[in-house]
Amino acid sequence: MYMHDYMKVNSEGHLVIGGCDTTELAKEYKTPLYVMDEDRIRDNMRQYKNSIDKFYSGNGRALYASKAFSAVYMYKIAAEEGLGVDVVSGGELYTALKAGFDPSKIVFHGNNKSYDEIHMALNAGVGRLVVDGEGELEKIDAICKELDKKAEILIRVKPGVDAHTHQFISTGQIDCKFGFAIENGEAYEFIKKAMTFDTVQIKGLHCHIGSQIFLFEPFKCCAEVMMNFYAELKAELGLTLPELNLGGGFGIKYVESDTPVSYEGYIEAVSDIIKGICEENELPIPFIYMEPGRSIVGDAGTTLYTVGTIKDIAHVRKYVSIDGGLGDNPRYILYGSEYDAVLANRATDTPEETVTVCGKCCESGDIIIENCHLPKAQSGDIVAVMSTGAYNYSMASNYNRIPRPPVVMVSNGKSKVIIKRETYDDIIKNDIL
Repeated sequence: MYMHDYMKVNSEGHLVIGGCDTTELAKEYKTPLYVMDEDRIRDNMRQYKNSIDKFYSGNGRALYASKAFSAVYMYKIAAEEGLGVDVVSGGELYTALKAGFDPSKIVFHGNNKSYDEIHMALNAGVGRLVVDGEGELEKIDAICKELDKKAEILIRVKPGVDAHTHQFISTGQIDCKFGFAIENGEAYEFIKKAMTFDTVQIKGLHCHIGSQIFLFEPFKCCAEVMMNFYAELKAELGLTLPELNLGGGFGIKYVESDTPVSYEGYIEAVSDIIKGICEENELPIPFIYMEPGRSIVGDAGTTLYTVGTIKDIAHVRKYVSIDGGLGDNPRYILYGSEYDAVLANRATDTPEETVTVCGKCCESGDIIIENCHLPKAQSGDIVAVMSTGAYNYSMASNYNRIPRPPVVMVSNGKSKVIIKRETYDDIIKNDIL
């Protein structure tokens, strides 16, 4: 059992986040409850911005990968901290625009964007469209002609780098639904094709090798592959690309054994490789984009639950049931993801038993944590599950018609709801008799 260094325990033995007693938050807003530490989010954003400014002399931009957690308030924070944002759907784009986010600092991804999504993006004036498949150029071309616009694009490529992560979140290898592979020549051929379209301007390439990565080496290897490809494009096609998007994928601490890399150390190591290859090949150093998502909001989020039924099956397993489950955190059932937890109302108590924390859904796989070390839990205790800021609310569902929990942002001892708790009326609002 561990707690993040930004968390505290007060004199009553209660877990405190952002100056707020979590047991009081649970009373005021009920559980399940997502709690986000605003100061932690801002600090994580600043680490990226400051490091890019330092090692690329300001010639770059961090883009918050908002699929990790998309909300109007999050786009407001990103704007205030000087970041751009990465969106992957019309819904995320709509949310960012409703938040008043500068569209020129939005990069729009997606391996199968619809005509309407592309139209929406170009009409809004997004900064970059990331082209990710055959046929997309033709859609962009037709819409540009309709709107009398020229699209500035990045082309997504697969560098063929093993990210040493779960197969479902590895995205840089040849067998992947994203992008065009470098190693078999398809990226080269697609770039040649894109150069013939007068409705687009190729600003650079995009790559992403995976998520939850704890090693420097895959990132360094990716940068080397990409810059060598840039040199090849210049030598063979006369194409000098002014931008490079290196994606994200930086791991965070979910459990004690996780060892995240230093984000500043990563940026410095990769910048050395990029600068070296540019010097060798007389290439200008490209404007660098990075897309941190999980590493900005992941460890800033905590989910609070209330313990209900406890079932101790002798010599088998002890189940501690909570009032949430896979509807608010599907990552265990999807990936077997690991988490750690504390009893928020007894945060100083010593763990004395190993239990399985399970949800209330009618599903055997509705588990949040296996082999969780906790003090002896009792009905009514508040369980705080760490590092739930990324891909929890954004993947949440109404399975079993359970309303999604609210999201509360905390800072300096104050809390505010940034996403309301759903009601049963919300659940049925689209039903038709």
